[in-house]
Amino acid sequence: MNSTEQSSTADSSHVNRKRRGWFKPLLALVVLLGTLAVGFLVGTDSMDPTQSEEYAALGAEKSVVEGERDAFEEARDEVRQELDEYRDETETREAELAERSDELDSRSKGLDERKEELDEIDVALAEREKAVGKAEDEKEANTVSNGVWTIGVDIKAGTYRSDAPVSSDCYWAVLKTGTNGDIIDNDIPGGGRPSVTVGKGQDLELSRCGTWTKQ
Repeated sequence: MNSTEQSSTADSSHVNRKRRGWFKPLLALVVLLGTLAVGFLVGTDSMDPTQSEEYAALGAEKSVVEGERDAFEEARDEVRQELDEYRDETETREAELAERSDELDSRSKGLDERKEELDEIDVALAEREKAVGKAEDEKEANTVSNGVWTIGVDIKAGTYRSDAPVSSDCYWAVLKTGTNGDIIDNDIPGGGRPSVTVGKGQDLELSRCGTWTKQ
């Protein structure tokens, strides 16, 4: 073997030794990783997450939250129902108040109209009373009975007639004013409703003849 062949053989042997040096550790690493992977997979398959404390704690917290949510929804529904009932009651009350207000307005209008009618009646009665009072005053002023009445002073001039039939002892006389009973005319009618006409400067004397009124 020449020197060239010897050198080539030596190099090849050196390369083979270097390859064998890093292959064993690599193989060991691959085996280790495979073992870990298998163990992880086996451990993962054998562990039930629902049996863990964390899962149980989450389940309990979820139950609490759901209970609070249900209680809140129930309270919310009750509040909504109360609001609906209150709204209905309010609307009903408002409708009743509006109806009552309309009734009161109508009644007030009716009372106002009635008051106007009563005011008109009062005015009419006042005018009538005034007219009646005036007529009564006038009648009283023109009415005489037993006594001596001076024309122009006590009574007005005119014709006077008895208001009712006189008795048989009725006596009337027309006298001259300012004299000592100078008789101008007289009579004892004896009944019926006698009348007599008097004027200025005269007196009218009535005795037991009832009431006489100017015609």
